[in-house]
Amino acid sequence: MTNEEAMRICTDIGVHEGGMENWVMDNAWVKFANIVEAREREECAKMFEAITTDATVRPVHFSLADTAKAIRARSKA
Repeated sequence: MTNEEAMRICTDIGVHEGGMENWVMDNAWVKFANIVEAREREECAKMFEAITTDATVRPVHFSLADTAKAIRARSKA
């Protein structure tokens, strides 16, 4: 996730103004974490779909373990 995407989320949930008070009083950090988690889950699901449906993306015997490895590699990108 880029800084711009993170700032867009903050704007969307209304904590771009007001500083830390908004983060604490509105539990904005929980809202932010839930949105980031949902987006990451969706990106992983898209990756899995691409691997399982596109023969040019996956080797002939691409396993679930390989998929898990590819998902974990996202955190290093």
